[in-house]
Amino acid sequence: MAEVQEWDVIVVGAGPGGSMAAREAAKAGLDVLMIEKRQEIGAPVRCGEGIAKVWLDEVGIAKDPGWISHEVKGARIVAPDGKSVDLTEAQAGNETGYVVHRDRFDRTLAEQAVRAGAKTLLKCAATAVLKDGKGAVVGVRAKHWDTELELRAPLVVAADGYESQVGRWAGIDTKLAPRDINTCLQYELVGIDIDPDFNEFHLGMQAPGGYIWIFNKSDDSANVGIGVNLSMISGRAAVKGYLDKFIARHPNLAKGQNVETVAGAVSVCFPIESTTADGIVLVGDAGRMVDPITGGGVVNAVKSGMVAGKVAKECHDASDFSRAFLQRYEKGWRELCEEQLIRNYVAKEKLITLSDDIFNKVIDALQGYRIERVTTMEILRMVQARYPEVVKELESLL
Repeated sequence: MAEVQEWDVIVVGAGPGGSMAAREAAKAGLDVLMIEKRQEIGAPVRCGEGIAKVWLDEVGIAKDPGWISHEVKGARIVAPDGKSVDLTEAQAGNETGYVVHRDRFDRTLAEQAVRAGAKTLLKCAATAVLKDGKGAVVGVRAKHWDTELELRAPLVVAADGYESQVGRWAGIDTKLAPRDINTCLQYELVGIDIDPDFNEFHLGMQAPGGYIWIFNKSDDSANVGIGVNLSMISGRAAVKGYLDKFIARHPNLAKGQNVETVAGAVSVCFPIESTTADGIVLVGDAGRMVDPITGGGVVNAVKSGMVAGKVAKECHDASDFSRAFLQRYEKGWRELCEEQLIRNYVAKEKLITLSDDIFNKVIDALQGYRIERVTTMEILRMVQARYPEVVKELESLL
């Protein structure tokens, strides 16, 4: 017979989104339990580990040398023919600024949640959602080592990542088409020659529908990875072939040794219709809040987690956990993230159709310009001056 526990909030998943939801709900005085199916928070790492700096203060995450591996000045965008353009950190988006140790970063956020009053259970996997007679979610079933648990709470925060089982069990549609999935592979190479000041993004059909990244972890090591659109390859094994060929073509990388391999997948979809149902909210990757161009999800996970934790307090104060009341959460996270997700999804749909020739011409057109502010209009203006015939290919990005 299952052991029954009563809580105000159950958070499933101790990644950045789950930890921030647990932190905010606990700070508000709620009894919060955060469960994590693995025995170690943050492991295994499935991330390129690049994040921007500018948002950290906004969400109360202090700079910590313990989780910072390397700091860069900006991003280098590299065309298939090898020409490149450099962007400052401020221009480069959410994956440039720090390259972190994601396991340590995630653990730091979990520790913040614990210090705020949240309780944690590791090696505790959710196995089903609990529902009342009207179909509202009222908790989860879980297995903690060999003990069956019935964890009851009027609000469940599903922060269980890309797989998003809890959301599906609750009846929320999180299905993905192959076109909306990027499959990824990454090596950590040591003993390589790199420019330590710039993370690199390599475009074109060397990574069909995605890109190759070089995120520096020190002066002679980096995460070298690839994301490829699942609809554009014959099988997942092809991803390794693309990455290995890229490394072999670059002697500065080929001389290095791999000390860690990371594999996984990310959603690159249009924002889903709903991230709520009665008694449940989805945050971060579970709610498909990943940037469709970069595949980065940490920032949106943290921000949506914070909104979820604050709305949890409002639900308890009002004794209302209905989907209608939880529209406060929908409104909150969408105001922070949705416009960019939609814009970048439209851009992604166009970018995966572009040829290497187009990418080469765009980057060539930017040679010699000082780009003060990166906008689609500014880039099109520069491209039009040198390759007017290319602009028609890019007009839909407007």
